[in-house]
Amino acid sequence: MRVDLTELIDPGLEPLVAPTRAFYARRTAGRGPADLAELRRARAAAPVPVVVDPPPEVVTVGTDGHRVPVRIHRPRSAPPAGVLLEIHGGGFFLGSAAASDRAARRLVDTLGVAVVSVDYRLAPEHPWPAAPDDVEAAALWLAEHAAARFGTSRLAITGFSAGATLAMTTLVRLRDRGVDAVDGAVLQFGTWDLATATPAGRLIADEYFLPAYAGDAVDRTDPDLSPLFADLRGLPPVLMIVGADDVLLEDNLAMAARLSAAGVAVDLRVYPAAPHGFTGHATPMAQAALGQIDAWLGERVGVPGPVRGVTKSTPPE
Repeated sequence: MRVDLTELIDPGLEPLVAPTRAFYARRTAGRGPADLAELRRARAAAPVPVVVDPPPEVVTVGTDGHRVPVRIHRPRSAPPAGVLLEIHGGGFFLGSAAASDRAARRLVDTLGVAVVSVDYRLAPEHPWPAAPDDVEAAALWLAEHAAARFGTSRLAITGFSAGATLAMTTLVRLRDRGVDAVDGAVLQFGTWDLATATPAGRLIADEYFLPAYAGDAVDRTDPDLSPLFADLRGLPPVLMIVGADDVLLEDNLAMAARLSAAGVAVDLRVYPAAPHGFTGHATPMAQAALGQIDAWLGERVGVPGPVRGVTKSTPPE
């Protein structure tokens, strides 16, 4: 078997490299808060979420006595073809479901699905396992009530950065409960080794979000905290998205290898000239990745057929 990183990159993306690199050359590279004081300043400076039309329904849901607020976005007229459980990013200590409203609305209008965004509790005020407990509660609620509430039992999970980590933790928790309700998961540049025990994990060993999220955890290799160490057998198909310039690239290569070894259908896509969080930036590479995510989700939970003329091998214009 021959493995080459270039074979994970669609050659059709090559024309998008130069304009994407030009975008990042004009943009100052960001970094996460380095301590609690910086975190508080970042929260205070966060932009007001964009108002979308129609506005989402804001409700509290849950099961087994655990309740969590969610924002529900529905198609404007037709019943949803499926439901996406959306988990926002932000290093486990920033972000909100409201900040994902515009992205959620785009998915609704593109795929004809309902999107349920989880407002999980943030670290360090609420360290692990608060966030995965909240996401699991929302996922269990959907598994039990999606058919009655939305008219469909087709369900997928999508997570962005820290949200991808929480999505994987949720998939493992559902599997352990014997709940087989998820048809697929899209994981965008997640963090899989929060223990920094692997060479890939050591690349982010000095990041503040790690102790903020882990809190007083005695062993950060606990699979519920660091999914790279989990038993990954029996999980649904996974699409993994990561940039070639992301500090988490090696971490995602390791997770993809473990998923494959566990017999999971994993589709790993690496995007050139793309740093961490690139799908949230206004670049042609981001548009290509979003189009391919749409196509993958459309086959599983969205409106059948090509999405905006995009196929797996052809990025959007």
